[in-house]
Amino acid sequence: MADGEEELKTFKDLGVCEQLLEACESFGWKTPTKIQIEAIPHALEGKDLIGLAQTGSGKTGAFVLPILQALLENPHAFFGCVLSPTRELAIQIAQQFEALGSGIGVKCATVVGGIDMMTQAICLAKRPHIVVGTPGRLLDHLSNTKGFSLRTLKYLVLDEADRLLNMDFEKEIDEILKVIPRDRKTYLFSATMTKKVGKLQRACLKNPVKVEASTKYSTVDTLKQQYRFLPAKHKDCYLVYILSEMSGSISMVFTRTCESTRLLALVLRNLGLKAIPISGQMSQAKRLGALNRFKAGECNILICTDVASRGLDIPSVDMVINFDIPSNSKDYIHRVGRTARAGRSGVAISLVNQYEIEWYLLIEKLIGKKLPEFPCQVEEVLLLLERVTEAKRISLMKIKEGTGRKRRRGEDDDDEIDRHIAPKNGRKPSKKSNKR
Repeated sequence: MADGEEELKTFKDLGVCEQLLEACESFGWKTPTKIQIEAIPHALEGKDLIGLAQTGSGKTGAFVLPILQALLENPHAFFGCVLSPTRELAIQIAQQFEALGSGIGVKCATVVGGIDMMTQAICLAKRPHIVVGTPGRLLDHLSNTKGFSLRTLKYLVLDEADRLLNMDFEKEIDEILKVIPRDRKTYLFSATMTKKVGKLQRACLKNPVKVEASTKYSTVDTLKQQYRFLPAKHKDCYLVYILSEMSGSISMVFTRTCESTRLLALVLRNLGLKAIPISGQMSQAKRLGALNRFKAGECNILICTDVASRGLDIPSVDMVINFDIPSNSKDYIHRVGRTARAGRSGVAISLVNQYEIEWYLLIEKLIGKKLPEFPCQVEEVLLLLERVTEAKRISLMKIKEGTGRKRRRGEDDDDEIDRHIAPKNGRKPSKKSNKR
């Protein structure tokens, strides 16, 4: 960073106006992050932006503030549009627009799948200033909602662009680009600069300024990272042991599949641990409900797929456990970025079985360091084996029993969890054998 840029220590130095300075202060933003320092001055000058930043870098603020400042100068409906790869991230971005824009009367609409289209159409009919959504649902409204268009759009943001394209939204984005004004400002934010992102950049940005908060994949210094090599058949046992040892922690456990999130949540709750799953197979209402219960502290363990590894700001997470090692090593960076945010410390533990060694070695190569092993006595861990095996047997039985009932009643995973196994006490699992 240049010397002149190092001197920029406040949002006022970046050129943010007085009304938004007050909003930043009330929002708890005291000093800008590196990506905000790099991006906001160029955005306020009216430049298109490509922002490369690791997760948790504050990039949402880097595009929300310039758009709100421009809106103040020229207020009108459908002023800005943000495209996000996931429903949860879209809702979170909309909340930031509303929070920072509350003092200036900003209206925002969120259009995502899993929620009634008519309700969203009524919201769009009120002509909000900002629309935030996932590409598929936004295109549905542009095609089918009478009277809705983005012909007056001044700002387009493509957030998590690499993930938007990896999730096969390329066709929808192309269709959206055809029906919005070419004379607009475009911001493209991405954790990685892939070939697809480069192609999208050439298609929709004009002479963009490239800003970076990080030039390589890295994890923050306040994050303590460890691994544990173990046999696949004992992985459940090690997970329960770690969660029991760290029973006061707010934890996120990442799995590879939606089915695993549900099974693990059932197993853990059968053992008296307050776990809740979130995955793409759950309805939108249940996903948001699970996330809110986790944020509120009702459950201190969130079992999730990579749907929760990027974008979601859950600042109180103490520990991330990789129950399944990600096959794409870059996903590791995003997962462990859920903890040790904004200068806080955090722990990340990866459980590596005999089939995942190759993926784990790629992670160490990516982050450029050999990680220490999580210390524990195998004999102590295996004292839990009988209880964990029994909890898993009961959980599998409940899932099998519940499948037919869910089909008849139209329920989903969380109904099943709440009905059968809300823990009757908060005790953590005993390591003593439970023989009768």
